[in-house]
Amino acid sequence: MYAQQILIGAQARISMAGDQTKPKAVVLLSGGLDSATVLAIARRDGFAAHALSFDYGQRHRIELRAAKQLAAAFGVEHSVMCFDLRQFGGSALTGDIDVPKDRPDSQMSHGIPITYVPARNTIFLSFALGLAEVIGSTDIFVGVNALDYSGYPDCRPEFIAAFQKLANVATKAGVEGQGVTIHAPLIEMSKAQIIAAGSALGVDYSLTFSCYDPSPDGSACGRCDSCQLRRKGFAEAGIPDPTIYSEP
Repeated sequence: MYAQQILIGAQARISMAGDQTKPKAVVLLSGGLDSATVLAIARRDGFAAHALSFDYGQRHRIELRAAKQLAAAFGVEHSVMCFDLRQFGGSALTGDIDVPKDRPDSQMSHGIPITYVPARNTIFLSFALGLAEVIGSTDIFVGVNALDYSGYPDCRPEFIAAFQKLANVATKAGVEGQGVTIHAPLIEMSKAQIIAAGSALGVDYSLTFSCYDPSPDGSACGRCDSCQLRRKGFAEAGIPDPTIYSEP
């Protein structure tokens, strides 16, 4: 095990050294399958990725362990920003509200669910924008998806376009004419298409975690919206789902 860790560390250092000549990009990495796929896409497209995760008081904080494992597997730099959105509440992910379970497709595809965290992606992208300026990057990658998105308003193309416009009037890079680009390569892809694309790029989805309400032993519930979309995506892609669910 120790020898394996040394090898992984050496591979990561070699990878980072090779990234010095590439353009830099900040990649939002939650630890889920969407963000893992986006990280693979950013690397494929020739960017030196700096992964950024958030500990914001989410009940499924286990996803941060997945993010750390993914960053190590890809050999990229990884930062975790900490702040507490539980002070606001208003979401089943940050407040004392039950996570919905076993919702049919008809419910998941309409309305804004209680698992929506108010302004979360606006906050995340704002932090990413700050980090991008510090490391000299004009590219930010985010894994939002407008098809299998469970009704979140900050996962729509309109939101990404609006934030990019904001980024280009609120930053030094934008004012000086370099421009900031918000990349959302999954925005019009189904979950099955995302999984197929990531698999083709070698993403190890066994390292990812998507559940909103994990069991005490760390297994996914299999019944929340996120678990259902994940299960459906793997089934439709015809790719085995490596997830450990607490319920079959």
